[in-house]
Amino acid sequence: MLGFLPGDDGADDRNRTDDLRITNALLYQLSYIGNKRRIIAFLPPFRQRLRLMNLLRALATVSGMTLLSRVLGFVRDFVIARSFGAGLATDAFFVAFKLPNLLRRMFAEGAFSQAFVPILGEYKNKRGESETLALIDHVTSVLSLILFTVTALGIAAAPVLVWISAPGFAADMGKFELTVALTRITFPYIFFMSLVALSGGILNTWSKFALPAFTPALLNLAFIGMALLATPYFDPPVLALGWAVFLGGALQLAIQIPALKRIAMLPRPTFNWRAAWADPGVRRILTLMGPALIGVSVSQISLLINTIFASFLKTGSVSWLYYADRLMEFPAGMLGVALGTILLPSLAKYHASNNPGEYSRLLDWGLRLTLLLAAPAALALAMLAIPLITTLFYHGAFTSHDVMQTRTALVAYSIGLTGLILVKVLAPGFYARQNVRTPVKIALFSLLATQAMNLAFVGWLEHAGLALSIGLAACLNAALLYRGLRQHGVYQPQAGWMMFSMKLFIAMLTMAALLWLLTGSSSDWFGFSLLERVLRLSLLVVLGAGTYFVTLWLLGFRLRDFKRRAA
Repeated sequence: MLGFLPGDDGADDRNRTDDLRITNALLYQLSYIGNKRRIIAFLPPFRQRLRLMNLLRALATVSGMTLLSRVLGFVRDFVIARSFGAGLATDAFFVAFKLPNLLRRMFAEGAFSQAFVPILGEYKNKRGESETLALIDHVTSVLSLILFTVTALGIAAAPVLVWISAPGFAADMGKFELTVALTRITFPYIFFMSLVALSGGILNTWSKFALPAFTPALLNLAFIGMALLATPYFDPPVLALGWAVFLGGALQLAIQIPALKRIAMLPRPTFNWRAAWADPGVRRILTLMGPALIGVSVSQISLLINTIFASFLKTGSVSWLYYADRLMEFPAGMLGVALGTILLPSLAKYHASNNPGEYSRLLDWGLRLTLLLAAPAALALAMLAIPLITTLFYHGAFTSHDVMQTRTALVAYSIGLTGLILVKVLAPGFYARQNVRTPVKIALFSLLATQAMNLAFVGWLEHAGLALSIGLAACLNAALLYRGLRQHGVYQPQAGWMMFSMKLFIAMLTMAALLWLLTGSSSDWFGFSLLERVLRLSLLVVLGAGTYFVTLWLLGFRLRDFKRRAA
């Protein structure tokens, strides 16, 4: 059983493998003999290496899985754009999918995750396995009951929800009824994805980041499969996209079960609702969730209100905003969501161990890494808007007019991309400390500012004004969160920020100059074949990124400078 331990025949060869791999194999085998804790005490070097996970490596893992999902997401959007274009059917589907998707981001990935992970980490580190598993069981029971009720109400009230979220559709009864039908099909998505968020929170707390990051790829695969293979069997064909949402949610939940079994944390829901509601941990999570629901989801609320505005604009406005938002979410997901995912457990542990110095240094690391990666991504997104949109969407029913209208929205979104990602890093700085009041106040103020800018911009910028208001509000939100962390004494900037900023500016300026010289005119991209567009865009991305990072290297940046151990 333990034949690969040092001292055994053949151990010299095996000792050259990574310590973490050895430890994982050892723990796997020890799980069969029930003496894991007792034997681990004799393996301090392995145990230490297991705990001291490199956050940069974890970020690379999460970002890599997110990249895979985003690439599949672009394939999905390519298929949808080619099959349906930007018109009545896609407007109806995007509005129908926006509401459950909004609830997922607000509830599952937003308020619930921010409230659940810190308390779960506290139980794991301080209360032992039995109490931790009991908390998971009770949370699952309460969450399932709430989700079932919300899903049933959402399906029954679909006409009202569509009228609220897209009142402009009421003028076209065919469009309105199609949106209602799609909303009823897609609404159970919130049930599946909230339980996926529960599972992902558990796995992330156990430092299992890869599977939760990969999970969204299954939704994109469901979209691609249904759009390509199932549309002939539905009338109208766009209903196939609605069922793709349902199927994708079910698949994402199913893939979590084996991973939870492996760490012996598979929830066992109970029908003893009184005991579940009475659990102090459940009550603390629910208490934190209410304010956090607003604090971490203000951008999603803004997107929903923007849909209301866009429903009164010309046909296609909802779709143009959707395609631009999809492109913006690519760097936002790879950087913002990934950084927030890996930072929250470590921040919660530093707070629980009363280590404000490391807490502040970890936030500083997150901010520098965010600016290092997000600022050039935002600049490149604006400069490469036409190459990106023509390569990904300019096919079939998606016209050159759609390209130009999507471009204006994308450029407007890119202005606030860095702020949007910074919010994902700064907000956990409050929530890991279970401070919900400050970010909620900031979020409410940002939401009001968004709507004021909507009214100011939509009249003359149309749908692009709606995108611009979200971008500027995200920057305002990030600035106020940063000021709050400084005022509360939570974050103290480390030395070297001035030089860091100057070098970053020089590298971005160099990249921008190269992209401007090589991109060419917008009209050229409409004449290129698909293969030529793909090759030219790939070359631009490689050269732009290469120029940026080589410039940083020449200015003295090294990868080892950004290594950081988890708590």
